[in-house]
Amino acid sequence: MRHCLLVLLVACSGSGPKTTVPAPPATGGESPPIVEPKPAVVEPPAPAGEVMTADTPKTTTAGNTFVAPAGWTVTVRGAATIVSAPEGDSHVAFVDVQAKDADEAVQLGWAAYGTPNKRSLELKQSVSDRDGWSQIQSYAYQTSPNEKRSVGARTLFANGAWTVVILDIALATGEKRGGQFGVLFGQLLPKGGARESFANKKANVLDKARLAELSKFIENAQKQLDVPGVALGLVQDGKVVFAGGFGVRELGKPAKVDGDTKFIIASNTKALTTLMLAKLVDEKKLAWDTPVTTLLPQFKLGDADTTSKVLVKHLICACTGLPRQDMEMIFEAARNNTPEKVLGSLATMQPTSKFGELFQYSNPLATAAGFVGGHVAFPKLELGKAYDEAMRTRVFAPLGMTATTFDFKRGQTGNFATAHGDDIDGKTVIGPRSLNDLLVPVRPAGGAWSSVNDVLKYVQMELAEGKLGGKPYIGKDALLARRTPQVATGKDSAYGMGLMTSTRFGITLVDHGGDAFGFHSNMMWLPDHGVGAVIIVNSDSGVALRSVFKRKLLEVLFDAKPEADATIASIAKNRAAAVEVSRKLLAVPADADAAGKLAATYANDALGEIKVTRANNVTTFDVGEWKSDVATKKNPDGTLSFVTITPGITDLELVQGTANGKRTLTFRDAQHEYVFVEK
Repeated sequence: MRHCLLVLLVACSGSGPKTTVPAPPATGGESPPIVEPKPAVVEPPAPAGEVMTADTPKTTTAGNTFVAPAGWTVTVRGAATIVSAPEGDSHVAFVDVQAKDADEAVQLGWAAYGTPNKRSLELKQSVSDRDGWSQIQSYAYQTSPNEKRSVGARTLFANGAWTVVILDIALATGEKRGGQFGVLFGQLLPKGGARESFANKKANVLDKARLAELSKFIENAQKQLDVPGVALGLVQDGKVVFAGGFGVRELGKPAKVDGDTKFIIASNTKALTTLMLAKLVDEKKLAWDTPVTTLLPQFKLGDADTTSKVLVKHLICACTGLPRQDMEMIFEAARNNTPEKVLGSLATMQPTSKFGELFQYSNPLATAAGFVGGHVAFPKLELGKAYDEAMRTRVFAPLGMTATTFDFKRGQTGNFATAHGDDIDGKTVIGPRSLNDLLVPVRPAGGAWSSVNDVLKYVQMELAEGKLGGKPYIGKDALLARRTPQVATGKDSAYGMGLMTSTRFGITLVDHGGDAFGFHSNMMWLPDHGVGAVIIVNSDSGVALRSVFKRKLLEVLFDAKPEADATIASIAKNRAAAVEVSRKLLAVPADADAAGKLAATYANDALGEIKVTRANNVTTFDVGEWKSDVATKKNPDGTLSFVTITPGITDLELVQGTANGKRTLTFRDAQHEYVFVEK
């Protein structure tokens, strides 16, 4: 799981799953002079040097470009340009070297960074060319959960020389400052390089040949990534030009996916929730800048000052400083199974950055947005019923989204897709259906079942700037306010209210992704070109497809450099390699001696209980909402982890230990630590 941070930091600009698109290669000029780094044994740099007062364009010693985020410190030492986060616990080094190959380059990079790299290499992977760089290699090093760090490197080649990117990141800082990492890497280009731009270009017509190209891409990617089913929809100039499916709804059954197949659209629900809020703004029942406590007095965060500042727009802007905190939902959905309890859980959540300072994605806060809107619309109804009715009357019914529902029983009848996950060997299998029931209490943030045809109706309305069939549905100002940047997610991207806006390629692209157990989706549109798309897959292996499709669509629309196919091939190859490495680290079944030392029951105030059972040499953790067999993994620091291996919830890692004479299991997300103590 720690590998994900490295991939995000180096390959993505922005907060969500992004397609990294190469710029044209640099042209002209001789190779820049490179200073050979001399090995040094010193500590990583303390925050010293030049502190950025704003996002500032910088160059490495060889003239390669990047942007140093505001508040970060830039230190140059020999061939290394080291950028340090304000916390002082996370550093990124750009090191320019001459070397015979990537392996030698990365050794020189670590020497120039100033700390010998004594960690074992866990995974080395090749990455497809991008942004004018070639011969890209990614290196992930073993860390222990108790370190709370992600350590890796990447080598890039351009202009006859290597640039090594060293990543030495505290997980908490990496997540909290994800948007700033997007700034840092969003303009990492070789000297003389420039971003690919589609400015002043007209989008091609999605004719038969171009639709065939997109379909072929889906089919090839589906095979490479082992995705059972994909639904795709495309609109151009107000008309649906394609709505259909590829593959099957469920492995082992013949029923095909089509444009009406229902999937969970996960976080794409957020944009529909903010559309409901926009309708209330249009009706003058609230304003985007109305204080939330005046609408719902029981609304309360863990910090009183932050609570007092939260306006309606802030509930869904990911800009309040409240960090991602989904474990209460995953472990304790049964206990927090009502809107009132979900809202109550917000009072236990503390901000980790200043209000409006950093992009931090919060599903519980987005959930509150829906319940606040529902209460304003139907104040006499219970909060959940009020939200459901507000969505039905103000969004689903007017847009003709007849298949879209929050009723999970209805969602899983007729033409619906089954969620699939990866087993311990990376094979796609049917996942536990009950896992997504965890979304019901937080449905405004991600619990809608819908189809490509239904979501296309929403996208068409967005492209028509609030009109349905040429008639007004919502005022333009209220609708478009949701796209107004509230907080930066990268150099050329920002989060609004349930929507992301990017100008990365000289054009405006609005989009959002959605990720649930076994379901992944993306919706996007180009408002200046009249084009929109929706893609949904029914397996965890397909998360890359829904992301990289965005790049492929741009290639077809603007005759861009063909990179998407190579990206998918690279992802598929690296996925297989990562599974192989991960599998070798796990003992299945769990180590008998370690499992024999487990208590029968553990408890944590926030996440509830874990009951441990052993039968036929198989160890199982049961948290109530779900249960999973576990494997064991020996960590470099000598500790031992129990790792869940049930498809859909693989890789949750709990470290065995003791505290105050009692047995413990410690579980962490990026910014929180939960210690389960034996009962």
